[in-house]
Order: sequence, then C-alpha cells, then structure tokens
Amino acid sequence: MNEITMAEALNQAIMYEMNQDENVVLLGEDVGLNGGVFRITVGLQEKFGTERVIDTPLSETMISGLAVGMAVQGLKPIAEFQFMGFIYPGFDHIISHASRMRNRTRGRLTCPIVYRAPYGGGIHAPEHHSESTEALFAHIPGIRVVIPSSPARAYGLLLASIRNPDPVVFLEPKRIYRLVKQNVPDNGEALPLDQAFVLKEGKDITLISWGAMINETLIVADKLKENNIEAEVIDVATIKPLDMTTMINSVNKTGRCVIIHEAAKTCGVGAEISAQLAYKSIMSLTAPIHRVTGYDTVMPYPKLEKYYMPSVERILSTIKKVLEFS
Repeated sequence: MNEITMAEALNQAIMYEMNQDENVVLLGEDVGLNGGVFRITVGLQEKFGTERVIDTPLSETMISGLAVGMAVQGLKPIAEFQFMGFIYPGFDHIISHASRMRNRTRGRLTCPIVYRAPYGGGIHAPEHHSESTEALFAHIPGIRVVIPSSPARAYGLLLASIRNPDPVVFLEPKRIYRLVKQNVPDNGEALPLDQAFVLKEGKDITLISWGAMINETLIVADKLKENNIEAEVIDVATIKPLDMTTMINSVNKTGRCVIIHEAAKTCGVGAEISAQLAYKSIMSLTAPIHRVTGYDTVMPYPKLEKYYMPSVERILSTIKKVLEFS
C-alpha cells in the first residue's frame, strides 16, 4: 500500500463517497477543471461530470447559500472555499440558515453540508490566506467544526462529515497538506466525530492541540521523553462539540495541562477548554493551565509569520514553567 499525503487522503475520501452515494455533489471556485487551489479535488470532475462537480462563479455568498438549497432538497453538497479568509461573505447563510434548519423546521429538514476550507498559516501567504478563526464557527449552535491533523484522520473524519445529517465546517490545515505521508486504506471506514484522539499516553503532563500544531506538539513530546518526562498528547479533532471527557480524564491523571493552538489567544477554543478543565478538574490540577497560542493581532506577512505561530521552543518554555510550578 502506498503512503499518501493529507491532500491525497481528502481526495480519496471525496472520491469514495461520490462513488457510493450519487447525492454527494461538489461545488466551489475552480474545484472542477483546475482541481482546486491545492489540487484536493483533482480528477473528480473528469470522473463524475460537471453536474456533480460544479465550478461556481467567484461568490462565496452564492456557494454557501446554494449548498443550503441543495441540502434541503436531498443532496449532500461539499462546498469548498478557497481559503478560510474568504469564507466570511458566506457566513450569513451558514449561521442564519444551515445551522438553524433542523430547529427552524422542527426536524423536518436538515442540512447535510460539508463546508471545506484550507486554513491556518505556515505557507507564506498574503493577507486573508492564513486565517485561523475556527472559534467563530465553534460558537454557533447547530454547526460541527472538524479539523484533521494527519492523512488518516483527514480521510476518516471527512467521510464521517459527509455522512453526517447536519452541517459541518471542515477546516484543513494547509501547512500539512503535504508535510507527512501515511498508509490510508481506501476502505470507506469513517472515524467518529465529536471524539478526541489520544496520540501518546503519559503521566506527567497533558498537551492538548489540533490541526497543524499537532506536528509541533508531538515533536515536543518526543523531546520531553528524552528527559524522562511522559507527556500525554490529545488531538481534539472535533472542536465543536468538544470531547471534554477525554481531556478531563487525562488531566485528572497528569495534574498538568498546556493547550497549544495557532489561533489568537483571546476567546480562542483553548479558552473554553481551559475553563471547563478548571471547573471540572480543579481538585486534580497541581499547576495552572497554560496556553501557547498565536497573538491577538492579524496574522503577519511572511517575514514575521514564524514569530506569530507557536514554535517548539515556545511550547517547551511554557511546559517548563508548568512542570516547575509548586
């Protein structure tokens, strides 16, 4: 079995589900003829035709609204935004209609939509191309927010999202589209939504992260291991709803916690995780919960990007404070 990248795993998942279910359709800017900005959808229009793989006009408002209309009429649209920073014109349809349709119709209609978007920094892109604003969507009732961190999880979580009867905002960390390769069987097996994944078990400290920052978090865990410090690493994966049970159980075991995310610190998802852990694990904590995050500024241009994003060194420095706290 050949190892594949996250980009290839996402293509594989879409291909599988479109083969299995003729109601699955794909729409977005340049998703067909060009295969998308990052070539995630390459080859799909050639295989399934222009009625199922639709190149849309340059209009995020139309893409998000059209997906709602398709979904309530029995289709399962996968709507792609070229970058997360371009998603905001479509925000109204996602918040006002997709998220509320089940409640508005008392369950008569649902919106099985996957809104896909490359997100995050690390590729030296210009403004609006490196956004990490997942907390905006996590605040909205009726929407799931899913962020994969590896090829295997991208494949399984995207399949689960397409099959889900309610809207999912599926954010793809573009920095790791082609960073690592894994064996990913094309067997149609979905991974569970709403569940965090324990990537490494440990007894000394809990490290919580998601998306591309899992890469740095695992590097940190290996460095700690060299000093006989066992870190438990948790990939949140579904940031709405949060699997707090897995995180609480881990912190109850280790007594220490550091949360790592690329998004700005204030009102980030890490703040919610921290609040719930402080409330439910207060008697187990032996040190304050710390967060290593981006800063409360606009993501800078390429020359300063590396200073914005949490580095291995910054994470290790914070962990040192937590371990030394007494």
